Amino acid sequence: MSPQAQSNPPIGEIILGNSNPRFSGVTSTMLQVLQHQQAIVSLSVLGKHHLPEGTHTVSFIECARGLKRPLSDGRWRVFHARRNNEMLQAVILKYIFRAKIKIVFTATAQRHPTWITRWLISKADGLITTSNAAAAYLPRNPDIIIPHGIDSERYAPPASKTEAWHALGLPGEFGIGIFGRVRPQKGVDLLVDAMIRVIQGHPEFKGTVVIVGETTQKYESYLNSLKERIHTAGLSERFIFLGRQPFERIPDLFRGMSLVAALSRNEGFGLTVLEAMASGSAVLASRAGAWADIIEPNFGRLIACDNLQQTTTAIEELFKQPMPAIHTMGANARAEIEGHYAIEQEAKRLIDFYCSLQNQIK
Repeated sequence: MSPQAQSNPPIGEIILGNSNPRFSGVTSTMLQVLQHQQAIVSLSVLGKHHLPEGTHTVSFIECARGLKRPLSDGRWRVFHARRNNEMLQAVILKYIFRAKIKIVFTATAQRHPTWITRWLISKADGLITTSNAAAAYLPRNPDIIIPHGIDSERYAPPASKTEAWHALGLPGEFGIGIFGRVRPQKGVDLLVDAMIRVIQGHPEFKGTVVIVGETTQKYESYLNSLKERIHTAGLSERFIFLGRQPFERIPDLFRGMSLVAALSRNEGFGLTVLEAMASGSAVLASRAGAWADIIEPNFGRLIACDNLQQTTTAIEELFKQPMPAIHTMGANARAEIEGHYAIEQEAKRLIDFYCSLQNQIK
């Protein structure tokens, strides 16, 4: 495989699906891995959405015309799909246009698949998932579990959490953050209700809750209900709703948080926890997504999904410790990222898996 992707023919050894014009978590994970993969293997992307400049793209017609022959050394190419419609593209290319491709499907949803998803999975030559929880829902055992990684340069810890917090210009002595769209699925209400209890029960608590994320029109009433609860408790100055933030500001917000909560009621994988850990923040997470696979007691706490009492108790127990102990947990979280969850590691594991499939056919 040539590391010089731009000098290769229009269709490279790896084709990545990129079917969704709307930016999503799936798009984000694909793009982060892409930057490291294309430096190692010849790679093309089917779909132009959200790609960095210089990424080689192909159309479906180009794939249909150009993938009928194997590579010069006899190997087939690999088509990596992360969505059902990308799988459908791959299936049409392979079984109707007779493309010489091996199909890889990453399935992460923690729910029982529909009949169409089960059928698509049956057509995959390689099945990847990202956590043991997601694997339990698949109709067959995955060939490999490859957790997502994180860009540990973009999300990096500050020299001082205290200074990073004050640099944000927010009130209070430290921050407890929650990131993601403001909607019930993300469990923002759990953090709000738990923190109302904590602040009212512990007058010495000097932290501020920071809620970062967009609220769509569908969930405006949900947002308003949260603000009303806070107002009724007389704590409006202790909760900051920042709304949607510019992409470039997100790492600074993570760096400023001493604790990041991720309380989703359901989740596919959940990059928020990795972003927080990479930023040197301790984490409190529900047993959703891959978080039960990731979090250890030396840098975080796991609680049951949709459990207000456990959320409250965990926060109280964490902040019984002096603040330097919380920051030590954040440092431990960063070390865990460097050892196991860097984006470079995910990219290499994927490439190794692609190669194992390519080597099956000569």
